[in-house]
Amino acid sequence: MLQQPLNEGLIHAYLFDGTGSGQFLDWQAVHEWTPSQGKLWLHFDYTGAFSQEWISNQSGLEPLAAEALLTEETRPRAVTLGDGLLIALRGVNQNPDSDPEDMVSVRLWIDNDRIISTRKRDLLSTQDILAQLKKGKGPCDCAEFLVSLTDRLVWRMGDTINLFEDRAGELESHALSETRENLRFDLATLRRQTITLRRYLAPQREALSRLMVEKVSWLNETRRLEIREISDRLVRHIEDIDTVRERTAVTHEQLLSRVSEQLNERMYVLSIIAAIFLPLSFFTGLFGINVGGIPGANNPNAFFIFVALLIVIIVLQLLLFKRKKWL
Repeated sequence: MLQQPLNEGLIHAYLFDGTGSGQFLDWQAVHEWTPSQGKLWLHFDYTGAFSQEWISNQSGLEPLAAEALLTEETRPRAVTLGDGLLIALRGVNQNPDSDPEDMVSVRLWIDNDRIISTRKRDLLSTQDILAQLKKGKGPCDCAEFLVSLTDRLVWRMGDTINLFEDRAGELESHALSETRENLRFDLATLRRQTITLRRYLAPQREALSRLMVEKVSWLNETRRLEIREISDRLVRHIEDIDTVRERTAVTHEQLLSRVSEQLNERMYVLSIIAAIFLPLSFFTGLFGINVGGIPGANNPNAFFIFVALLIVIIVLQLLLFKRKKWL
């Protein structure tokens, strides 16, 4: 018998009693477990040496299933192997100091008698199920466990998506009311987060849809209908993410339009100033040449007459600009 070293992969072993509760098992009890005792849930950290050894060589799973439970990179999916389901799902990362779009994956093998799940980082949805089991309100069998887990995964996405929607509204108000130096960066960050989150949720929707049609004996029609409802909620989340992404795109366009208008206003003012001083520069340049014959060279009042002439020219220009509605 393979002995389990401490902290080498097994997170917990839990035996369902069929009434919504159960008990934790040590490794000796797991080794002696039989299906007649109840449904068994084994939860592993797949990076542990013990997890890798037991799943690969002692679990009795097909090599394809064992490899899928231990793989580093995975995409949400659902595959039937015999009368069991090989499932990969993802949940929003709600661990402290983490980005919500950095989703946490969980891999599952589920058949009529046993659940084997693996993960690398903590997933709060599995902790929710354990908390419900301790209260006597948890799943009674493997099918109900699958429904509970998918439901918790989708339910926890709601808070993150609501946060994205609130953030999009906040950025929209800033774009309309004031100018912030980092507004474009904040918009780009929110858009990147929604794009990343949607990239994982789209295949997860396909995986849930696949669960509704997979032919396994232990997943009855009632559980399939519950999974359909969960899938519908996931679709609404995806639609909300698309809405947030479109709102950020529109807000970004509004921001660029506002910046362009401000730039055009400044260029307009500079153009008017340049137009006003263009003839003045011509005259001052003309009268600044050091050659004989300059008018007024011997007249002591010539400077004041010239300044008055420049003022008259400025007034005439302003009147012309106003008549043409350039001002």
